[in-house]
Amino acid sequence: MGVLVTKDTEFNSKLNERISADLRARASKTANLGDDPDGVEDSDYVKDLKKTGNHAWIWAILIILAGASLTMMILW
Repeated sequence: MGVLVTKDTEFNSKLNERISADLRARASKTANLGDDPDGVEDSDYVKDLKKTGNHAWIWAILIILAGASLTMMILW
């Protein structure tokens, strides 16, 4: 014996249309924001930050050495 199952495609299509309409409305709201900056360069928290100093190469060497020692510990 078998059971016949029918899909309610009308309900699914109406639901899909509502979801699509909602997504379009949200996309249009975000598109209407204009030319707002991303907020990183204009924020107050970045005004006192410095660029990377002359000793950044030390950090690069330390990271390379840590990676090499970790690799040696795993392999041996």
